[in-house]
Amino acid sequence: MSSGRERSGGPLKRPTRLGEEVYNVIYGQLMSREIPPGGRIAVDRLVRDLGVSQTPIREALSRLEAQGLVVKTHLIGYSAADQLDAARLEQLYELRLLLEPFAAGRAAQFMDDATLESLKKLATEMQSCANDAPGEAYGHFAQLDTQFHDLIAAASRNELVQETLSNLHIHVHLFRLFYHTRVTSGAIDEHRQLIDALERRDPAAAEKAMRSHLERSRQRFNKAF
Repeated sequence: MSSGRERSGGPLKRPTRLGEEVYNVIYGQLMSREIPPGGRIAVDRLVRDLGVSQTPIREALSRLEAQGLVVKTHLIGYSAADQLDAARLEQLYELRLLLEPFAAGRAAQFMDDATLESLKKLATEMQSCANDAPGEAYGHFAQLDTQFHDLIAAASRNELVQETLSNLHIHVHLFRLFYHTRVTSGAIDEHRQLIDALERRDPAAAEKAMRSHLERSRQRFNKAF
């Protein structure tokens, strides 16, 4: 099965989902900081490098703009968004610690078996990212991690909590801070503990596991500063 991710070293083939392929390439360049924070994104250069027209590139950049990874400036064009600073990072984790343990506790009560199986599948996919090329693995892990946390928030059945966390685009911004395998390997073990608590339908244990995961995640990303 195709992973939907391509290296940025040559023209892309023309798959059915060309727009998704283009999006994944640019996303990977942003996450690995091949396109640095604040760096200009030249559409013409991407056209040459990827061997595609401007249309899928502009569509991909619009998606990335909605995620907060790309900024469009009138008469200038596209550039990569600035990174979080230390103060913003701390505020982000303060908010996460207020919302996500609560969401995990609620999810332990309301999560159905199908959602639990989806979480397990995502956890397995995150572990298999180690088989990807380094630059691809890191960006792919961030995407899967986003889906993992989004599923838990959705399972809480609190739409405001889910919307608040989704609109922050937490993981894409965090993973640009600290390009290192310790970020991914630590999270994998913590996800297992969280899934175990959810599978036991134990709200207190799920809340505790999520809080521990977030505290350890904050320590890992603080190393970026």
